[in-house]
Amino acid sequence: MNTKALLDKAMKLRPEERLTLVEGLIQSLDEPDKRLDEIWVEEAEKQLKAYREGKLEGILMEKIFTEG
Repeated sequence: MNTKALLDKAMKLRPEERLTLVEGLIQSLDEPDKRLDEIWVEEAEKQLKAYREGKLEGILMEKIFTEG
């Protein structure tokens, strides 16, 4: 079934059924991407290691918030 046919069928639902469908679709878009989370963790650990080894310099929080 193509998207237009699916939409046409959904439009024939009662309002509360359409609401349930829309909420389900929106919720499916909000699900976190586990692989993306893993990539961020790997990057954070790599940068923390570099900082602890003195290979990466930190920036003062005050400097971050005053520049812009």
